[in-house]
Amino acid sequence: MTPEAADAPERQQLNYNPRWLSPDTLPTGGIMALVDRRAGTAAQTLGIAERLGEPYRLVALRWSGSAKIPWPWPTLAGLSSDSRHGIAPPWPSLVISAGRRSVPVARWLRRRGAKLVHCGWPNFAPSAFELLVVGKHDRPYEAPNVLPIQGATHRISARVLAKAREEWAEFAALPRPRVGLLVGGPVRGEGLDPGLAERIAAQVAGLSGSVIATTSRRTGSTAAQAVARALVRTPGGLHRWNDSASRNPYAGILAWADILVVTGDSVSMVSEALVSEAPLYIIDPGGLPKRHRAFIDGLVAEGQAKMFVETGLEPFTRTSLDETGRVCAEIRARGLI
Repeated sequence: MTPEAADAPERQQLNYNPRWLSPDTLPTGGIMALVDRRAGTAAQTLGIAERLGEPYRLVALRWSGSAKIPWPWPTLAGLSSDSRHGIAPPWPSLVISAGRRSVPVARWLRRRGAKLVHCGWPNFAPSAFELLVVGKHDRPYEAPNVLPIQGATHRISARVLAKAREEWAEFAALPRPRVGLLVGGPVRGEGLDPGLAERIAAQVAGLSGSVIATTSRRTGSTAAQAVARALVRTPGGLHRWNDSASRNPYAGILAWADILVVTGDSVSMVSEALVSEAPLYIIDPGGLPKRHRAFIDGLVAEGQAKMFVETGLEPFTRTSLDETGRVCAEIRARGLI
């Protein structure tokens, strides 16, 4: 069995070869990664587990109806019966988790000797975690076990981008500036408005030598078609989310783009784009939640991004921001592995 055999990891659309171990080969005291089936939440856990470079056991979490209850104590009650069978000895020494629903599961494992690293605010018993990795846009309070970061942890790294430059060397022939366009969609809704999607793509195309674009799970098929129409005469190409007939160029886009343009509705995509050293422009599609707005405002204030305007895409200097690497360094510095 490979990590791709679990539903959550295969939703990431990125192929990696992490040091994943089956339960019968995990040594006592190893690392356990609790992986939610939601792509963005899963990427937070997997990003840390992969970057630590140590063997780890992947446990795919599947939920029962009880998961909607905000359990204030350690319990496996929110898990489906199949998932409960996956929470079994040998007990880990470190558990990595993300998302509200995994909190009672992680705390249950703490009672069996595990130390806990959690992405996000747990709502209950924050002192039960050795390290809480919380986005600055959530305005976490200061505490010895709280590590504020920009955005969210993820699976993109300098190593991943270096490999992608080799795998997608054909992008080097595209006219410059090569603009990478990452199109998301509303956090809650029926997909991005097609008219807005077409306008965004057309504006970016008019300012580019070429456009290499991708949509996401939340874009929607109608909006993806609108993006394709707008880019039909522009060198480059469009990868539609979940297109199993073609290779996914997502990491290649990040590696080869001279300029990156990302819709601000996806904290995950913006966080991944920050690993690149390319100038980063963020599009406000309208209706952004306060948390997203706070995240974007923080990046602009730190010089990590600029807001997109249809009058130009001027290059500017910024440094790569690798928050996942910083989290892993903190885990090691605290002696958690």
